[in-house]
This record gives sequence, structure tokens and C-alpha cells, in this order.
Amino acid sequence: MKYKFLFLLLSFLVQVQSQELVKGFVYLADVDSSIKSELRYFSNQNFIGKPIDGYKNNCVIVTKETAKVLKIIQKKLLKEGLSLKIFDAYRPQQAVDHFVKWAKELNDTLMKKEFYPKVPKSELFKRGYIASKSGHTRGSTVDLTIVNIKTGKELDMGSPYDFFGAKSHPFYRKITEKQKENRMLLRRIMLKNGFNPYDNEWWHFTLKNEPFPKTYFNFPVQ
Repeated sequence: MKYKFLFLLLSFLVQVQSQELVKGFVYLADVDSSIKSELRYFSNQNFIGKPIDGYKNNCVIVTKETAKVLKIIQKKLLKEGLSLKIFDAYRPQQAVDHFVKWAKELNDTLMKKEFYPKVPKSELFKRGYIASKSGHTRGSTVDLTIVNIKTGKELDMGSPYDFFGAKSHPFYRKITEKQKENRMLLRRIMLKNGFNPYDNEWWHFTLKNEPFPKTYFNFPVQ
């Protein structure tokens, strides 16, 4: 009897948690489980060096419209032995606030060597690397790359994800021809399927007809 009660309680909690997802949003894995992900802000492997506020589970959340288009793109890539890999998608406002607070703490440079070696932390706001609002918070922006399914390795894009510097610009010239080719492969397939690129980051794309163009959400990733 005791175990039956615990099972029912657990089932209820799972249902409640799933009901908390804001209307219009979905878990990407529920739409296409073949799309790979590595939610960097849920881990220590990011420019701050520790998990970010609001990321409570390693799951990718996006608007329904975004998920549908990513599924279409994934289907095309799979035919070539490739797959999308998501680094970040919906990002709660509390995470953005965490970035802003961190940027003001000038002595906290734990990950400077890896993510912003040539950029003074005091200039992160001025140069546009940190802002008080993010398109991610509207739910239709994704940070992503492409991986080779057979090897499991990411295609070489010439700079790491979330690197603060000119070499992250999509058309940066001082990289190899293969790296340029990989960037353009990602860019072409995203643009062809209705995403807009971002001038300073090869990995960043926003759905053109996003459903919440002026709404910044703050529910946690869980």
C-alpha cells in the first residue's frame, strides 16, 4: 500500500511538472529525439565556469514553431550522415540577469583564457557580448552546430561555441577553407528554412516568424 501511494505521488508530480511548461513551448526531444544537445549553461563548461541560474535540467525547450522547423532541418541533415547539436535554446530571463551580474564582477575571470582571452571583461557590455535582454528568452532562438553521426564529433567551425572575439563572426577570414565551408553549411541550411543569422556568432539563429517577438519569459529550464 505504501509503495502504491509513493508511485501515485510520483506520477502526480511528473504530471504537474510537465503542465508547468508555458503554452506554445515544447521539449525539443518530444518533437525530434534524434537532435543532439549539450546544454552548456546547465554545466560548468561555459564562459562563467559554473551552472547558470534557471537551468535546472539538461533539456532543450523551444517554441512549437521552432521545434517543427528544426525537425525539418534535422531530416535533411540525417540523409547526409549529419545531425544538429543544440548548445542553448530557450533561456530564462533569470539566466540573462546572471550574465549581467557576472559581467559587473570584474575580478571573476575564471574562464577568460578559454572564452575571452583578448577582450577586457570591462568591455563585454560595450562590445555587445553581454546584454540585459536576449532573443533566447523569447524561445525561438537557438545556438547550435552540426556533428558527424558516424564519429560523433562536431564539425570544425574555426572557433569554440560562445567564444568572445572576431573569429566567431560568421565570415571571419583567418580560418581554413574547410572551417569556412562548415560554417556556410550550417548557415545555408538554417537560412533556407526560415532562420535569421546573427552577425557576431556563427552558431546563433532566430526563427524569422517567431511567435513571441516581444515577450521575454522567465520560467526555468526543467
